[in-house]
Amino acid sequence: QGGNNAGHTVVVDGKEYDFHLFPSGIINPKAISFIGNGVVIHLPGLFEEAEKNEKKGLKDWEKRLIISDRAHIVFDFHQAVDGLQEVQRQAQEGKNIGTTKKGIGPTYSSKAARTGLRICDLLSDFDEFSSRFKNLAQQYKSMFPTLEIDIEGQLKKLKGYAEKIRPMVRDGVYFMYEALHGSPKKILVEGANAALLDIDFGTYPFVTSSNCTVGGVCTGLGVPPQHVGDVYGVVKAYTTRVGIGAFPTEQINETGDLLQSRGHEWGVTTGRKRRCGWLDLVILKYAHMINGFTALALTKLDILDVLDEIKIGVAYKLGGKRIPYFP
Repeated sequence: QGGNNAGHTVVVDGKEYDFHLFPSGIINPKAISFIGNGVVIHLPGLFEEAEKNEKKGLKDWEKRLIISDRAHIVFDFHQAVDGLQEVQRQAQEGKNIGTTKKGIGPTYSSKAARTGLRICDLLSDFDEFSSRFKNLAQQYKSMFPTLEIDIEGQLKKLKGYAEKIRPMVRDGVYFMYEALHGSPKKILVEGANAALLDIDFGTYPFVTSSNCTVGGVCTGLGVPPQHVGDVYGVVKAYTTRVGIGAFPTEQINETGDLLQSRGHEWGVTTGRKRRCGWLDLVILKYAHMINGFTALALTKLDILDVLDEIKIGVAYKLGGKRIPYFP
């Protein structure tokens, strides 16, 4: 799920890579990486990312990457609209959501409105694709009169990308079925964004537009629930948040600054400073209720080494009473 709004920094053999659309497994020459149907793909972003990581020594990624034919496409105008919507929210409500302006929300909106276009559409009849692309562009232009779209220029670029990705595209459902039922394999699913950014279970409306909890494995890849084995929760030894939204354990003080600077807490995608605070166990338990973790990977414990005292959020009070749930 998600798109190039999320980022993972991966360090292997002293080399630092940053991935947004590429699965982290792309570094491993023995692994096959698969971008599932639940992901929204900005094609210029994909090739930009490839180029950046090739300079860091990533080789032959095209031979190891497979893309689902059902994944939706993020167009440049989706990204422009994302920015315009944020400006509108700020003007109307005095606050925005703090999106990455990568066009993720508008693309999922198109998907839900059934006007979106998928990788399979791009690779089949290009005339049909072009007319649907024009219709979608016109819809957005009528909603946002200031929006400028170079329709012909965009289509020309998209035609070029179509040929570049054609060899990588497969029927994703059949691909996953074969992976699950063929010779025994280790399958690792990597999600984007955190549990509290889930469209259903997160701190709505300050969330992303997809399901970043374990259900996304089933809907975003076509994997039946019985095949989901171990579920690893990845959690820092303190809590961070990029963008706007509730954050009870936030430390707007020296502690917060220390965690931010020692932990190098910048958003990989946006470069924004992450807000930092003590570990919130209420959130962690809540994430566990939804995901059913079989194990936790606790990271960045060393960032707390310099502190004499470490605090942890253990409960929430609502109207003076301790509550056992996440409100």
